[in-house]
Amino acid sequence: MTKEEAKEILVSMMENPSLLRHARTVELVMEAYAEKFGEDVTLWANTGILHDADYDKYPEEHPNRIVNLLREKGEEEMAHAISAHYTKWNVPYNSLLDKALLACDELTGFIVACCQVRPEGVETLTAKSVKKKLKQKSFAAKVERDEIAAGVEMMEVDLTEHITFIIEVLKRNKEELGI
Repeated sequence: MTKEEAKEILVSMMENPSLLRHARTVELVMEAYAEKFGEDVTLWANTGILHDADYDKYPEEHPNRIVNLLREKGEEEMAHAISAHYTKWNVPYNSLLDKALLACDELTGFIVACCQVRPEGVETLTAKSVKKKLKQKSFAAKVERDEIAAGVEMMEVDLTEHITFIIEVLKRNKEELGI
């Protein structure tokens, strides 16, 4: 699947600007990790952008609608990773792609929330301040900290290094993302 095809699927299923930005941020982070690990950049980017594609219009069917669509298109690896991006769905984590999506999804959204409460946005954000906010249960209360911890553990990355990596990706794209 090309990036253009993935974006067409996304915009056919999602209209909410906040969710569209989340899809884009996860796409960028997944793409950067694919480059770092020598993985298929397009596959990883498309997995990131489509992981919540059905959530806007079909929240009660999430992620089954997008997973089924991807399987129909022969995109099994992407479909599996998306079907596994929440530990409570009890889908096995078979590949680095599966683990990376879990590790990047909630944390990237959380870091964007951190950017939104800072006058300088992402520009002066540090891993230390993100970790401090993670301990504040009232901040971005809907973000499931246990999902972040599970993703970091499965991907076998250091939390501080992982946060720093995501911040750097977001900094490179701050104008586009409005953070």
